[in-house]
Amino acid sequence: MIEAVVFDLDGVLLQTEELWDEVRAGLARERGGRYGPEAQRAMMGMSSLEWSRYMHDEVGVPDSPKQISAEVVRRLAARYRTELPLIPGAVEAVRRIAERWPLGLASSSNRLLIELALELAGIQHLFKAVVSSEEVPRGKPAPDVYLEAARRLGVGAERCAAVEDSHSGIRSAKAAGMRVVAIPNPSFPPGDEALAEADLVLRSLDELTAEAIEPAAIG
Repeated sequence: MIEAVVFDLDGVLLQTEELWDEVRAGLARERGGRYGPEAQRAMMGMSSLEWSRYMHDEVGVPDSPKQISAEVVRRLAARYRTELPLIPGAVEAVRRIAERWPLGLASSSNRLLIELALELAGIQHLFKAVVSSEEVPRGKPAPDVYLEAARRLGVGAERCAAVEDSHSGIRSAKAAGMRVVAIPNPSFPPGDEALAEADLVLRSLDELTAEAIEPAAIG
């Protein structure tokens, strides 16, 4: 029986994967770094500690990882305040699922950006537990962020459902022992290997219903 639902943020509720890529690539170019498609793929799912270190060590940005993370967050926050890139149906889906289950959020984003996005969307009060991967030892695809979300919700991970979009996110939630509902990101779709691990694959948030979370929930 499902007792709680844990959402990812970027790629599930916000169309931000392209925005993250744009901001990090812009910073790398300004600082004389080397940024290509392989960097974007490598950093998907990493915690802020991990991707800022990657940008310093592998992309060649001379600033310290702490400075890199702070500058990327500053630029993204400014973009969010100008126009929050909500995926169509995101707010409605969260409200719909919150009517039946307590909600958590497990994101690779920085906590400041998570809180800002939820506040701007007007849904922060619907989440009982919010976890950034910067608060756990390892980012996705390790299960740490999902396990911590389940712990804060007071529910065993095996009794949680996760809503994910990415390769590393699906693998992270599955490794935590959760039921995984995948809504593939069209810009950066998960690989077939990860999709095969999902319990259910949907086309959009409009299909995210109580029955999708738990087939036995209806009838």
